[in-house]
Amino acid sequence: MEVDDGPARVGSKRNYQRSGNTGSRSHNQQICRYWQEGRCLKGDECQWLHPGNAGTTGRGASLGNGRRTINVIDNRSENRGGWGSVGGGSGGGGFSTGSSQGRSRNVSARWGRPRNAISRPGQRDRGHSDGSTGPQRSTKEKPCNFWLKGNCNRGDDCIYLHAHTTALDVEMMTQLIGHEKAIRAIEMPQGASQLYTGSQDESVRVWDCTTGQCANVVQMGGDVGALLSAPGWLFIGLPNEVQTWNMQTSAQQSLSGPKGQVHALAVSEDGLLFAGTQDGTILEWKFNAIINSFEPAASLSGHSGPVITLLFIGNRLYSGSMDKSIRIWDVVHGLCIQTLEGHSDVVMDLLCWEQFLLSCSLDGTIRVWAANAAGQLETTFTHPEDEGQAEPRNGALKMCGCNDGAGKPVLLVSYNDNIVRLYDLPTFSERGQLFSREEVRALQVGPGGLVFSGDSRGTVKVWRWTGVQLAAGGG
Repeated sequence: MEVDDGPARVGSKRNYQRSGNTGSRSHNQQICRYWQEGRCLKGDECQWLHPGNAGTTGRGASLGNGRRTINVIDNRSENRGGWGSVGGGSGGGGFSTGSSQGRSRNVSARWGRPRNAISRPGQRDRGHSDGSTGPQRSTKEKPCNFWLKGNCNRGDDCIYLHAHTTALDVEMMTQLIGHEKAIRAIEMPQGASQLYTGSQDESVRVWDCTTGQCANVVQMGGDVGALLSAPGWLFIGLPNEVQTWNMQTSAQQSLSGPKGQVHALAVSEDGLLFAGTQDGTILEWKFNAIINSFEPAASLSGHSGPVITLLFIGNRLYSGSMDKSIRIWDVVHGLCIQTLEGHSDVVMDLLCWEQFLLSCSLDGTIRVWAANAAGQLETTFTHPEDEGQAEPRNGALKMCGCNDGAGKPVLLVSYNDNIVRLYDLPTFSERGQLFSREEVRALQVGPGGLVFSGDSRGTVKVWRWTGVQLAAGGG
């Protein structure tokens, strides 16, 4: 039995007050403790303050710094351009500043499944053989690797699953073949008609979104560890350098300074570029509009292992490292203001959903972080919840988030068992799987319900939510 021992105190002096309560003293000058933990069920009827009530896009929410933040997917806050004849925004569902697609706003997320929910390993809703849909336990739980390669000779007698996905509302549209080694990054710049993929085969490939054909191959001279787009720019993380491409003038610049492979990139709205490097340092450059190029600005030190992932929100930079920690940086003063510990292996990716920070790790867990009464982030939920299980978990590699065809938020997580799992948020109920021949190292959300995945063989798969309507014209 839970006893409400009162709210947490507001860390900021900012005065929040709901309409209709002005002129009277109210409890909702204090933050609801259950809302901070992501499990308040009272919504707008709660007598305590829910400061994130600006909507599912997270406008006005914060991650412990008392300032407005921008929800992003993989360090982005922009909607994407078209793929073929698709239009509309990407992400949504609280993952980006895009449309919420008309779904009801709910910032009082209750993490995890209800206690009375029945969870059986391997059970999910699937289509019946007669074409109908509904709960069904299939004996074919694992995908057939030979079928995924296109050479299974057993047909219906095969004991393994012959499908690219178990999700009823996701279909695989096509595969982009060309890279010879692992895909490390996928980017579709805003409003562009081209998709960019970076690989350990030391190349960046440019794909025509209308035809699905490779339009250009650029040899980079080193492993491509990261790609990132910003309005008018494409940034490429390489060994010992970051290359910048001006998409309007075609001018290129090599930014020296990194030691070893650049694994992660992030940008701010005011022209700051960040690179996470092999030696654990985060380098910072600032754009100089006079000379139309980037200049060294700062260096952030603190991690004892390579920086694998970066996320920029508001005026805070979040970094995940091979040292198993997450650091939060005040980039104005160049200081680490908090170190988040809890993962027992490499922190592989970071993501923001509404007022929460999500992190995934090779320890096989996804942690949800929320601000406490003091404005510091702390773990509020861990998936899976069975911390005491004896058998080893599959490591989590990459995350992205989007809306399904009904406008509900879905988290996609790739694991090193070659499967991308789809979770409803905030329950973390698994709703399907996407299969690849090898582990997926890159995930990206596109417009019109598109999702791109890149695996360790160099194959890029294009997926689509079947319930999302495609526009007649280009994006």
